[in-house]
Amino acid sequence: MNMEVWTKIAQFLLSLSILVVLHELGHFTFAKLFKTRVEKFYLFFNPWFSLFKFKHKDTEYGIGWLPLGGYVKISGMIDESLDTEQLKTEPQPYEFRAKPAWQRLIIIIGGVLVNFVLAFIIYIAILFTWGEEYLATKDVTYGVMVDSVGEKLGLRNGDKILTVGGETCENFMHVIPDLVLNQVNDIEVEREGQKITLPISAEMRNDLLSTPNFLLPRVPFVIDRIEKDSPADKAGFKSDDKVMMVDSIEIIYYDQFKSYVPEKAGKAITVTVEREGKNIAIPVTVNGSGQIGVSANFVLDKFFHVSVQQYTLWESIPAGITRGGEMLVSYMKQLKLLVTPGSSAYKSLGGFITIGKIFPSSWDWHAFWNMTALLSIVLAIMNILPIPALDGGYVIFILYEMITGRKPGEKFLEYAQITGMVLLFALLFFANANDVIKLFN
Repeated sequence: MNMEVWTKIAQFLLSLSILVVLHELGHFTFAKLFKTRVEKFYLFFNPWFSLFKFKHKDTEYGIGWLPLGGYVKISGMIDESLDTEQLKTEPQPYEFRAKPAWQRLIIIIGGVLVNFVLAFIIYIAILFTWGEEYLATKDVTYGVMVDSVGEKLGLRNGDKILTVGGETCENFMHVIPDLVLNQVNDIEVEREGQKITLPISAEMRNDLLSTPNFLLPRVPFVIDRIEKDSPADKAGFKSDDKVMMVDSIEIIYYDQFKSYVPEKAGKAITVTVEREGKNIAIPVTVNGSGQIGVSANFVLDKFFHVSVQQYTLWESIPAGITRGGEMLVSYMKQLKLLVTPGSSAYKSLGGFITIGKIFPSSWDWHAFWNMTALLSIVLAIMNILPIPALDGGYVIFILYEMITGRKPGEKFLEYAQITGMVLLFALLFFANANDVIKLFN
């Protein structure tokens, strides 16, 4: 694996470690507050052995080798360890099962509370430190670049977005969420000086779920990287070369180049580039895959005016809370789509590879904390779902006890835990299998 992949993995593991430790610390803190014994506190799971561990008072602290999360083992609680030996004796005052229902409820939701609060704190810190950078839709000078899914909507390369669902979309990066999540019925574009309204159907929105990058800002084709020993490398192309023409055809945008060159597989072409103010014609032979071995520069502030809104500390607090609330609502809408009959949202479900790929290929603290805040919200919502083996499953059982005055039997809780774990492992397998299929595709 190259350095870029290792950088993504390192960021993912650091983010996951922060979120897991703080989530479990939420359970741990409330357990200690109510004088409940915590037997283990682990980052990552440790079947068979641990990478590192030590014991302090009644608690064993450690790091496992399986990076799928983490856990705290609380005395007198049926959890993923399925350790039921402790339940064969009378409840002890320090055990979870001996505590009042309201205390058990707070212990259970402690991790989710920490994740929500953490997300809001991170967003506040991001806005105070970096402000809010965004590409205004009006500043997408060259229009948009679309793939086959975008073309099905009626969009064309070079279209300029005017309104989405009849409303002006200030931030270009909000166009796709508005289309997919807010279920708008149309999008208005400017094409060759004319305004065109394109209807959006529910079937079209389903197609968008499987191709989240169907719409991007159109950019001039400036070469970013050149693959070693590729046709472009051997022909003498350089980074920052700006493509002006291919053969005798004016080609200045990346999408034009992508459409033209693959048809010339195995043939020689002449690419004219602008380098240091001069036009240079470079002959090159396209390989059998229809490529010459170059990638385009998509750094937005190289081509567009990127707007920045700065915040004072006091301004960043409400703005950060608002940002966190927007991300929370957005993710809830995505979950709703996942279970909506007829929706193909399940096809976009991803596992660890999908999560890892959203981190940048070079270390960027701004992007890292943005992704960590988002993942904190995702972790909180996923944990509070009413599924046995998750925090939400425990919450349902405790609320049932508080309302009816009857505590679910320990055997029932044990079987519910097993059922929940089977469901979770099935979901985990499906999500990561989706990742593998996407890699092969």
